[in-house]
Amino acid sequence: MKERGKLYFRYGTMGSAKTALLLTNAYNFEERGIAYLCYKPATDTREEKSVIRSRIGIERDCRLIFNDTDIFSEISNMMDSGAMLPEWILVDEAQFLSSLQVDQLARIVDEFGCNVICYGLRTDFKTNLFEGSRRLFEIADSIDEVKSTCSCGGKTIVNARIDGKGDIITEGEQVEIGGNDRYMAVCRRCWNNKRVERITRNSLPFNF
Repeated sequence: MKERGKLYFRYGTMGSAKTALLLTNAYNFEERGIAYLCYKPATDTREEKSVIRSRIGIERDCRLIFNDTDIFSEISNMMDSGAMLPEWILVDEAQFLSSLQVDQLARIVDEFGCNVICYGLRTDFKTNLFEGSRRLFEIADSIDEVKSTCSCGGKTIVNARIDGKGDIITEGEQVEIGGNDRYMAVCRRCWNNKRVERITRNSLPFNF
């Protein structure tokens, strides 16, 4: 009987070293001669198109997932062509996947016995779930939080979007690619306090 694989979801806020964990796993698989593939959605345009790169400087080549990519078909075609089936599939920025693509990853797990680890954000800057993350919470076999610490010492929960002055932004499109210049991971208390500070400051008759 074919060995069962698992669908894993590792989520955390921005800056919680999710990508570094993915790349460390890829390195370990490579050292042990274990077949693996790395993927990332083409939505993430911060780096070169076909590279997953961590903030600490390590990187790996990857395959891109576009809006119309059928991941199950890609892996199925690999099998049909006689290529080695990956034991592990590592997906970065999984929050940008569609629900259908998460289902395709689950089908790869169930039908081919591959293990799939998805790394991504839980919620957007408004604290709403991303589509891909929501589906992973619904069907993943294993869900773990990659924890990080707010500047106040609390656990980061919110991926706050900020403007050029460092003020919290609460309006806009769900997806806006950016790094430390556009986002700041904070705990819920600091997020609420910073929003109140901005509202209070903007309500003053003279803003300096």
